[in-house]
Amino acid sequence: MPTEVILPKVDMDMATGQISRWFAEEGAQVKKGDVLFEIETDKAAMEIDAPASGVLRDVTGKEGVDIPVGAPVAWIYADGEAYGTKQDAAPVSPLATKHDVLSTAGSEAPPSALPGISPTRGEIGQSPSGARATPLARRLAREAGLTLSAISGTGPHGRVVKADIDAAIAKGGAREAPAIAPEAPAASAPAVKAMSDDQVLKLFEQGSYELVPHDNMRKTIARRLVEAKTTIPHFYLTLDCELDALLALRTQLNAAAPVKKTDKGEAPAYKLSVNDMVIKAMAMALKAVPDANASWTESAMVKHKHADVGVAVSIPGGLITPIIRHADEKTLSVISNEMKDLASRARSRKLKPEEYQGGTTAVSNLGMFGIKDFAAVINPPHATILAVGAGEERAVVKNGEIRIATVMSVTLSTDHRAVDGALGAELLVAFKTLIENPMGMLV
Repeated sequence: MPTEVILPKVDMDMATGQISRWFAEEGAQVKKGDVLFEIETDKAAMEIDAPASGVLRDVTGKEGVDIPVGAPVAWIYADGEAYGTKQDAAPVSPLATKHDVLSTAGSEAPPSALPGISPTRGEIGQSPSGARATPLARRLAREAGLTLSAISGTGPHGRVVKADIDAAIAKGGAREAPAIAPEAPAASAPAVKAMSDDQVLKLFEQGSYELVPHDNMRKTIARRLVEAKTTIPHFYLTLDCELDALLALRTQLNAAAPVKKTDKGEAPAYKLSVNDMVIKAMAMALKAVPDANASWTESAMVKHKHADVGVAVSIPGGLITPIIRHADEKTLSVISNEMKDLASRARSRKLKPEEYQGGTTAVSNLGMFGIKDFAAVINPPHATILAVGAGEERAVVKNGEIRIATVMSVTLSTDHRAVDGALGAELLVAFKTLIENPMGMLV
């Protein structure tokens, strides 16, 4: 039998992906381990190797269109194997609509078809009530108060899709009976719904705008931001840090950097930025205040043993947060060079999933744009994120005298479930101490 080539799941949140480039054509001879095609997800581009050796046939995965995870995109026939011997499978069109793409990702070809990954109820499209439905349909039904089991699905294998939910809403049927709680609240705030596309567009004159469809990255960013702001109780703490000692030390360290040979000639072995020192200080502060190095789950507090600092990097169409692992244990020069490499590959979408997933905190720096201060949105599963403003000369009072100092404002956003006000303040004070006494980052 020929070997089926599927679109693999390379990202935790990935339901669909796009093949941005094929490296082999129909009928080409390929070897196991050869780069077969490149996947573009909402966060990165990854090269996928051939799972077997032979002749590439029936290339159904088209470039530039959404394909559900686990769907076959081609087959590899062994040398001498008769063409057309593969078992018939339910066809999956890469041109399917959004809700159809999500629905066909389950059942016979679930994302968990990858070795070592067990399917979850969400991946196979099974709702808690037993009705089969796409994730989008389940969410829409929940928001509308509909009972999925009472809705007839028109999707593959009877699965409920978005169109079925829209039809049920239009008919006003299949609503759930209100749950009877032992102690119902006296009154509840009405649910706030976002304006529909039509409602927004009606506010503007026809022809006064153009519509630019959202790409996968922008949709994911929007979804995660809404999730973060609606499910995480944010709490904010702001401090001013004096930078003069740090800037002086940075100048000395950069001047002392050894010279190394490169393809373009000789260059310093490193060039530290203020952001590199902020990353190090944040990591060391988390180690000094270990209770703040945590993540919230409903069953337990996750106490991390290492400080892994994500750093927000702006890329075309959005942003991504590559992670400096064990930043508390690394030297400033290692952090600097690692950050430059991660940022470069982030902008070309060449990061691996393990390079941007997870982490225990994050840093977002808008100081280079002259932003004085701001509050950042927490990126789950983190419990904290540090927003860094610009360093600027300000008048400060010391011992009753006014003098000029370079000052940077930082704001710590915390998940109040995991890091309360006093604990967050302790963390921020530890960070300020390291920034204003930077020699502590060298020992």
